[in-house]
Amino acid sequence: MASNLNKDLGTKEVKWNLADLYNGYDDLVIEEDITFCQDEATAINSEYANRMENLSADDLHALVARLESLEIRLGKLFTFAFLNFATHTHDQQVSAFLQRMREIGSSIGKDTVFFELAWNEFGQSKAELLLADDVLTHYSHYLENMRKYAPHQLSEIEEKLLLERAPVGRGSWTTLFEKVMGHMKFGEKQRTEEEVLADLYNPDRAVRMVAAEELTEGLKGHLHILIHIFNTLLAEKMISDRLRNYPGWVSSMNLGNELEDKTVGMLIEATVNRYDIPQRYYKVKQKMLGLEELLDYDRYAPVPHLSDKKITWQEGRSMVLKAFGEFSPRMAEIAGCFFDKNWIHAPVHEGKRGGAFAHPCVPEVHPYVLVNYTGNLRDVSTVAHELGHGVHQYLAAEQGYYNSNTTLVLSETASVFAELLVFNSQLELLDKKEERKAFICQKLESIFATVFRQVSMNRFEDKVHNARRGQGELKSEEVTEYWLATQREMFGDTVTLSENYGIWWSYIPHFLHTPGYVYSYAFGELLVLALYGLYKKEGESFVPKYLELLAAGGSRTPYELLEPFGVDLDDPGFWNDGLQIIDDLLALIEE
Repeated sequence: MASNLNKDLGTKEVKWNLADLYNGYDDLVIEEDITFCQDEATAINSEYANRMENLSADDLHALVARLESLEIRLGKLFTFAFLNFATHTHDQQVSAFLQRMREIGSSIGKDTVFFELAWNEFGQSKAELLLADDVLTHYSHYLENMRKYAPHQLSEIEEKLLLERAPVGRGSWTTLFEKVMGHMKFGEKQRTEEEVLADLYNPDRAVRMVAAEELTEGLKGHLHILIHIFNTLLAEKMISDRLRNYPGWVSSMNLGNELEDKTVGMLIEATVNRYDIPQRYYKVKQKMLGLEELLDYDRYAPVPHLSDKKITWQEGRSMVLKAFGEFSPRMAEIAGCFFDKNWIHAPVHEGKRGGAFAHPCVPEVHPYVLVNYTGNLRDVSTVAHELGHGVHQYLAAEQGYYNSNTTLVLSETASVFAELLVFNSQLELLDKKEERKAFICQKLESIFATVFRQVSMNRFEDKVHNARRGQGELKSEEVTEYWLATQREMFGDTVTLSENYGIWWSYIPHFLHTPGYVYSYAFGELLVLALYGLYKKEGESFVPKYLELLAAGGSRTPYELLEPFGVDLDDPGFWNDGLQIIDDLLALIEE
């Protein structure tokens, strides 16, 4: 089935070229780079570990530059290992190389961990004196931000012990999850996860119902494994947070996003307080679909007058590049490289992980994008979303490896902005009122998935992490109850959630890979609505400011990077204004 779909859509040969990294596993450069990383880590430790307190600003700059160069080489190796695994989760050679890299990375980390520990032990006055030197200007934000982790670091021997155990930690469990999901087959036709999920958007209710049943049965067959992985990683997070003295389960994520807890709390509270928006929408959708009751597998059903035509890869490419080009020719030019230079992997096939992502790789190469393209409007939006990430990563590479690493919240801003460009470009092509209404419904559902669904999943995470810490290992039935409770809070009485839907928490990778990540989507969406409003008001003068924001990468905090746009993240009114824009869009449908 998947091969026919890929042929019909023109994605069969849309596969990334990893030769920009290495020419296969037998490439001699791989072993040369591994040897370099191991030798350089040893040399750095030997030259600097015992004299950190006597470093001048010039010495510190030289050390950080060498560490950055080492991490670039190591990052290139890890990218090659991860990208291969993402499309070949069933291949033992691919899996073995990924595990080998984890073990090598752990070993190298033991030699270099001294730097962060010693730097964070510097007195504040000494650190400020060093950072005041112009030679460290490029690394100042990186070094200042590192010191925020000082209260959560352990002794050197403890940090080394954790690094020693890291190869059999979270990464190994998430790899097992990807293998299980990659091997899983659904229904009589033995389809992939992506093919079954695509059917939830089918206009035929019977098809949606079968897809929901097949997804549930497939997950049930592996639930004993999935709940064990889930519990293990909840416990891993609990132990890590306890050792590092984080006050709450999401505190480390907030620190990584360079956000104050109060800012995140404000976002969550504002969004939960407007759950009436999706509830009102689903009441309208129930009427539009002519259903007496809206069931969970009806949520994504296309409304009347929404085109169900399959969009080929070339057509989707044209839509995305046209929308990007109308906003910024530079943005379209960069996005075009992903298509023209084989930086994208698009076909659906066995052994490929589900979902989509953009990987920044290293500045000296370029980002890569993975999607599972099945030809619907949602997939075109996904391509735009990931290329938004890709363009951001490409531009931020100018900052160098350390400063190009953007916080998740601003990373999602770039992707969601790209989605909105494509939506508005497509909307302008529709003349008929009913078609425009249907298309707006499709966008509203996308916004709900990014804002309200993600916040409801944050509330689910909050419950399961705190429950695991308070009562021990959780039964799958307990996790299901937490899932249904937080989902019902969002849907109210507008969508009936079945027993089948209760275990759908088990296929969502974000809960395992990056606990606490999901609120970043809501942050990005609401911020984008505000930025897009500025764009409509300012016109062309907005574009260079936006591209400068992307090119700045992670060189400053989100608060500082957004100052040119007049955004105050600690103003409750800011978040409410974004939610009101969604309300106004919904009003067009309710009328």
